[in-house]
Amino acid sequence: MMKKALKFRSDQHFKIVQFTDIHWHNGESPDQQSAALMTRVAKAESPDLIVLTGDILSGGGCDDAAESLREVVKIVEGCGIPWAAVFGNHDDEGNADRHELMAVMQESKLSLSEPGPEEIPGVGNYVLPIQNSEVDTPAALLYFIDSGSYAPTDIGGYDWIRREQIVWYLQESAKFTADAGHSLPALAFYHIPIPEYDEVWDFHTCYGVKYENVCAPQVNTGFFAAMHEAGDVMGTFVGHEHINDFWGDLHGIRLCYGRATGYSTYGREGFPRGARVIQLEQGTRQFETWLHLDDGTIILSQPEHAPLQRTFTED
Repeated sequence: MMKKALKFRSDQHFKIVQFTDIHWHNGESPDQQSAALMTRVAKAESPDLIVLTGDILSGGGCDDAAESLREVVKIVEGCGIPWAAVFGNHDDEGNADRHELMAVMQESKLSLSEPGPEEIPGVGNYVLPIQNSEVDTPAALLYFIDSGSYAPTDIGGYDWIRREQIVWYLQESAKFTADAGHSLPALAFYHIPIPEYDEVWDFHTCYGVKYENVCAPQVNTGFFAAMHEAGDVMGTFVGHEHINDFWGDLHGIRLCYGRATGYSTYGREGFPRGARVIQLEQGTRQFETWLHLDDGTIILSQPEHAPLQRTFTED
């Protein structure tokens, strides 16, 4: 089945809506609230692509995980917009593993999700080029990375992006750079934030709120360094924490949280569910991003958070 190619619009823009942490169970009432939110935001924003950044399902809470995922897919399909996804740590905790869930996604005509190379860790490592509005050559790239689930060693905590995945990313980046003669503007989507999300909040000016700890892996495998050196990724987008929505610029890469979408999971009073919207502009190394909340509120500029003031005493 031929998948639809992504393309900048004639006005040189390309818009993405990021839904994250939907935590769908079995279609109960809170799930229906999540569905209504997704449908409303997609209709209002008319994006060119919808991205689901993991924990689409509350895996262990689903009677039939594959069937629950089909319910989510049906909602996205109903929006009539191409979509792509990465897995979170909860998606495969039910009775379907990542390969089975990816097969469900691929049943969808509008799904652009791919399992990715078998020889590297994870299911859902792939790259989607966005074509130039006038000629069929890639003008920007979207990387999708499976950030895993839980630490594979006894240190505990969450999984990390493995070195084989980083090598794959660098190879893909180098290939597109060689073909274009320069690095293409790119974004990366994955579920679990890398440790640099803590660094950007603590030491740099950020925009948005942090109401819970950044639950990054305990070890740093160098994905940020690889992106910095490759020079293509301008921004990364994660979920995982439901009541963080900040973004900050670290050495030229904007590290962004989505806005939690799902009602079947924890939230915070006074912190409405919603989505993050991202808009690329062809031919530039920049993007705009804003939040679209469930009640229709658009947040174009989030509150500024200055880094911690540290006092140094002279010897």
